[in-house]
Amino acid sequence: MSLHPQVAALLERAAQSPLPAYHTVTPFVARRIYRETRAVLAPQPPQVSQARLLVAPGPVALRAYRPAGADKQAVLPALVYFHGGGWTIGDLDTHDVLCRQLANGAGCAVFSVDYRLAPESPFPAAVEDCVGAVRFVHQEAAALRVDRSRIALGGDSAGGNLAAVAALHARDAGPPIAFQLLIYPAADQRCGFDSHERNGAGYLLTREAIEFFRRCYLPDRAAWTDWRASPLLAPSHAGLPPALVLTAGYDPLVDEGRAYAEKLRQAGVAVRYREFSDMVHGFILFGGVLDTANAAVAECCGALRAAFEKVPA
Repeated sequence: MSLHPQVAALLERAAQSPLPAYHTVTPFVARRIYRETRAVLAPQPPQVSQARLLVAPGPVALRAYRPAGADKQAVLPALVYFHGGGWTIGDLDTHDVLCRQLANGAGCAVFSVDYRLAPESPFPAAVEDCVGAVRFVHQEAAALRVDRSRIALGGDSAGGNLAAVAALHARDAGPPIAFQLLIYPAADQRCGFDSHERNGAGYLLTREAIEFFRRCYLPDRAAWTDWRASPLLAPSHAGLPPALVLTAGYDPLVDEGRAYAEKLRQAGVAVRYREFSDMVHGFILFGGVLDTANAAVAECCGALRAAFEKVPA
């Protein structure tokens, strides 16, 4: 399938931008570029009933959302969300609109995790923060007014990687997880799938950017095959919670996302794989200029609602 016309227009706009590529600047500058460009492409932030800052042990900051119209005392299902950005860029603000959309659309509380970033805090710091955040939400469920039996994990790109890793950890050490929402996840740090070459230039996320992020996050090459960095390489995927794996056809990560969905399926996990064949990496954040982004968010919300409904409240 050819690129969606709205994506083609976005790529033309990006090609004319005077901003430098991420891999040519420092992580500090790359974070600024990412933050500013995401704000321009996002839709207007929807109103929620609550968005407040929490601090979990670590310390790790979280932004807690409750959907519009939710009673303050209502016990809600929850999504613990990990933002994308190559473990190096991205923050609570770059993914604020998406978390608001997910809270309202799925009717759940959302906890967005401000995990430590590389290169200041390389692997496995982000994993430790994300695992700790999941444990915090479960342990403090009563105070947070969430149902500890209906906690889902989700994330996009690097955040999808962290969600998959946190789900594997939770399977073995708790707490119980109801669902995984994996949006174009990075699943294999060896970066050997064909789509890294096929889609590695001209579609926003480049091969050079991926290598830059990997150098920041995984300075020790030996860690590439650690399952906490490459969840596709985990010894077993049996016993994991149901999942929606969403990918984009013009994404360097599409092949490994598809492979991870297949790995889950082979292990007996209930998984739905959804490929948006005419989209590029990062598209779900671009609802201000891509209609498909909002359709994809709605699909994620529907999957979360269905998963929560299957677990008795």
